[in-house]
Amino acid sequence: MIKTLQQINTVAQMREHIQTARMQGKRIGIVPTMGYLHEGHLSLVRAAREKCDMVVMSIFVNPLQFGPNEDFDRYPRDLERDRTLADQAGVDVLFTPDVSEMYPRKILTNISVSNVTNPLCGRSRPGHFDGVATVVMKLFQIVQPDYAFFGQKDAQQVAVVTQMVQDLNVPVQIVPCPIIREADGLAMSSRNVYLTPEERAQALVLSHSLSLAEKWLREGVTIEEVRGRVMDIISEKPLAAIEYVEILSYPELEPLEQAVSGTTLILALAVRFGKTRLIDNWIGTI
Repeated sequence: MIKTLQQINTVAQMREHIQTARMQGKRIGIVPTMGYLHEGHLSLVRAAREKCDMVVMSIFVNPLQFGPNEDFDRYPRDLERDRTLADQAGVDVLFTPDVSEMYPRKILTNISVSNVTNPLCGRSRPGHFDGVATVVMKLFQIVQPDYAFFGQKDAQQVAVVTQMVQDLNVPVQIVPCPIIREADGLAMSSRNVYLTPEERAQALVLSHSLSLAEKWLREGVTIEEVRGRVMDIISEKPLAAIEYVEILSYPELEPLEQAVSGTTLILALAVRFGKTRLIDNWIGTI
C-alpha cells in the first residue's frame, strides 16, 4: 500500500488525526520547520522515520520570533515545493496552519526560558526565543509527539527547547541532529538564497574558521586566543560583518575561562553578509 502525504491546516483536524494515531499505538515524531525546505530539514525527516511510525512536519513562519526590523515578510515561502519534498522524504502529515489559525486572537501567554536565552542570538534578538519557545510549546500541545527533531545548526534553539521540556515535564524526547552542509562546507539554511554569488563565496569563511578553531582548541590554545583568531579570519572578508563569535559551555551556554578536559564546548558565530544573517557552530568535547 502506497502512503499518501496528508496536509492538514487546522488545529482541530490535527488533533483528530493524532487521536486516531494514538488509538492505533503509533509513535509520533514532529519536525518543526518554517518551510522553504532543504537537505537539512530532510535529514531530520529521515531521523524521524527511524524512530517513529508517523512523522508530522509543521510548516509555519512564526511571527512571534521575528523582531520589528527582521525578515518576516520576505522570509522565503514555497508551499508547493515544500509539499513535494516532504512527500518524497517520507513525511506522513504536513501541518500547515496560517497565522490566524495558530493565533486566532491576541496571545497573552508567553513561554520565557531564562539563562540559556541570554547570550548569542538572544543578546541581539530580544524576545526571539520567547517566540520560539511559545510556538514550539503550542506545536507540542497540538501534535503531542513522542519525539521532536531539531537541527544543531540552531544549537541555542535546541538548548532552549530542551530546557523548556525538562522544566515543564513535557512528555517529548528532543532529538538533536547534525548540521548538514553544502559540498563546499556552507551550513544549509533557507536564508542562503538571499546571498549574492560574491557573498556566498565569502561566507565559506565561517565553516573554514570553525574547522581551524576545533584544531586549535584540541591543541590547547586558550579560549580567548581562539576566539580572537576566528574573528581575525572572518574580518579579512570585506563583506563580513561579525555580530558575535563566542565559545561557551554546552548546553548551559555559560562563559568559560579555559577549556578543561572533558568539557563540552560550543563555538558559535553569527555574521552578516549584506542583508543576510548567517549562523554556524561547532560543538565538541575537548
